Amino acid sequence: MKIRRVLATAVAAAVTAPVVLLSSAPAFADEKPAAQTQKAKPTIEELKQAVERAQKEYDAAVIAVKDAKKFLKEGLEEETYPTKAALIEAEKAAEEAAEVKAEADQAVVDAQAELDAATTDEDKAAAQTALDEAKTAATEAAEAKTAADTAHTEAQDAHDDERVAQARKIELLKKARDEAKTKLDDAEKALSDAEDAEEGEEGEEPAGECVAAPELTAVVSGLPDKVVGGTTETFTLRVSNGTGGTLDEVYPFASAHGFDTKGYKELDSYLDLEWSTAANPQWRDAELLGGTSIGSLKANASVDVKLRLKVDADVLAGQGAVYVTADYLNDDGSCGGYPELDDHAFQILPKGADDAGDPGKPEDPKDEPAPNSPTGQGGTSTTPVNTSSTTTGALAQTGSNDALPKIALAGGAALVLGAGAVVVARRRNQSTGA
Repeated sequence: MKIRRVLATAVAAAVTAPVVLLSSAPAFADEKPAAQTQKAKPTIEELKQAVERAQKEYDAAVIAVKDAKKFLKEGLEEETYPTKAALIEAEKAAEEAAEVKAEADQAVVDAQAELDAATTDEDKAAAQTALDEAKTAATEAAEAKTAADTAHTEAQDAHDDERVAQARKIELLKKARDEAKTKLDDAEKALSDAEDAEEGEEGEEPAGECVAAPELTAVVSGLPDKVVGGTTETFTLRVSNGTGGTLDEVYPFASAHGFDTKGYKELDSYLDLEWSTAANPQWRDAELLGGTSIGSLKANASVDVKLRLKVDADVLAGQGAVYVTADYLNDDGSCGGYPELDDHAFQILPKGADDAGDPGKPEDPKDEPAPNSPTGQGGTSTTPVNTSSTTTGALAQTGSNDALPKIALAGGAALVLGAGAVVVARRRNQSTGA
């Protein structure tokens, strides 16, 4: 956002030159090598093609597993399959050999009975010859059956080996299928991430669309030069529209930061800044202010936001500042904001300090509610707008020690980015209809 670049420049100007160089040098140093070594990212179309290829591979792997299982169950049992056909033939031969052997064994029994029944020498001789021949045939039949049984066993083993080989093939196909699924998942995720990133880039607002609007001012009044631990200070942030036109949504911004007198310890946790308006009198954390619209603001009108700074009783002595600015967002998508981040500085005194009785807050009519008190969402008035901006507070008047630049650097810059992000996010939501 162009306006936030202006704000960032303003904050950077508040710090010393060496600090700026130290903070910016690494950023420039990192840019060029990244551009030299980073590989070109695949396009959305290329990622879609990768998904298509991975899908085809996965589909083919699924079919291969299915076909292999079917073949194991059905194909191997078809009579035409070689090992199955050989097994069928071996089974048939073994059965026939068993029948022949049974007949031969019966012939031996019958021949022995004939021999036993013969009474003459001639009949006995003929019966003996028949028995010998029957025994020879039975021996040959037994040998043939043994050979047929062996062949049948070998055929069965061969067919079983074929089934085992097919089962192993199925396991390999399953592994290939699972790998193809992982590849497909990765390709789909890469495509999804790229599409999400592209949508995010399309939703981001191009730099330069928001403009600096110095006529939209944010001015603090009633903040004392000194705050004391264990006390609460109430003051006002007046946002005024001097742009000459109505601003549809106005977003004020305020945040308090502090450091100890040596600039080493951050005191933010001891400072609690809250806000409220006439329309929303309940006190809320100031962090919510930057993302809260106080409604539309007509030309030459202003709205007051009440601010309340609670100082923890255990706070250390130091320096503090309240940072303020304001942004706007119109229904037509145009946006902008006050091009400065004004700091209103104050001295932080610990509870029980010698001058704790004089917190430095003078009697000032500005502390009282204005006669034309705000109404509606935040309230508006027709008070003439002063488009000039001045920094107030003890540090701005007398000069600061090393703590204030640290506040501006560590606190102010971060606040600018946070406030600017609100406008960008809301513009994005508006443009997408969210």
